[in-house]
Amino acid sequence: MKIVIRTFFRLLRAILGPFMLAWEWITAPRGMEREPDAQQRVDEACRQLAIYQFRTCPFCIKVRQAMKRLSLNIELRDARNDPVHRQALQEGGGEVKVPCLRIEEDDGRVTWMYESDRIVAWLEQRFGDVK
Repeated sequence: MKIVIRTFFRLLRAILGPFMLAWEWITAPRGMEREPDAQQRVDEACRQLAIYQFRTCPFCIKVRQAMKRLSLNIELRDARNDPVHRQALQEGGGEVKVPCLRIEEDDGRVTWMYESDRIVAWLEQRFGDVK
């Protein structure tokens, strides 16, 4: 039974995936504009972040749209097709669940944040009003 359900969702994703990606492209928000030095500070802070994602996951699309709106250059890591990233997500975060934001602190600590609403809220709080 589990294989039937898994096959059904793979088929559904294969059919709907291209439409979801097209919709993401069509509805892409304009990025916020910052002064060059402010954007440079944001880009530097984003080097400590990574998003583990699946390309056609609707919750990952939501996070990518927030990244575009906030003009964030965060590394995207494909946890579906890249076994290295998938293993890192499993070992570091504890489960292969996307989206997941990996936050590396200045002191070397790493935080793994799951759930799209929580990730978007954190990104908006951290980068929404950078001057």
